[in-house]
Amino acid sequence: MDHSKHTPLPRQDLNEAVLTDAPIYDTADRKIGTISHVHKSGDLTEVVVDVGGFLGIGAKPVLVRADQLNLMRDEKGKVHGVTSWTKDQLKDLPEHKH
Repeated sequence: MDHSKHTPLPRQDLNEAVLTDAPIYDTADRKIGTISHVHKSGDLTEVVVDVGGFLGIGAKPVLVRADQLNLMRDEKGKVHGVTSWTKDQLKDLPEHKH
């Protein structure tokens, strides 16, 4: 996937309505998680990324600051994120308890 043509999300789009269910990819474009929940908004936005599992079952929720992800829209308007972290690095983060 060529992310160079994708538009970075503006700060006002860092909210629950826009980010929920957005897939997160590693630098090799492998899906490594999905945003399941959003805390706060704007510059302070934190997202819960469900990592691992199958169809949401057995996934581990981890809390990540939104500014640690490259959140963007593709040419069709679909929101997604890219991170330099690996799936294993995300899984090593502490489990987020709602």
